[in-house]
Amino acid sequence: MSKKQAAPQSKFMQPMQISEDLAAVVGRGPMPRTEVTKKLWAYIKANKCQDTKNKRFINPDEKLAKVLGKKSVNMFEMTKLVSKHLS
Repeated sequence: MSKKQAAPQSKFMQPMQISEDLAAVVGRGPMPRTEVTKKLWAYIKANKCQDTKNKRFINPDEKLAKVLGKKSVNMFEMTKLVSKHLS
């Protein structure tokens, strides 16, 4: 009888180290990318950073601007910019 091996964890589920700037928004790590994204969206909605006319755009407040580095970011570009804060 052979034992089944556990499936390797997905890259998205592996805990990542979080930069200080990102930790100010989503909390201390390590945490998986999926959790970072979930907390990031909760922050965006709670702080009304989503553009009212075009919901695809994020208008960051001061804390979020340190992570994104721009005044306005579309939601697809946001994940790429946040990746720089994960290791």
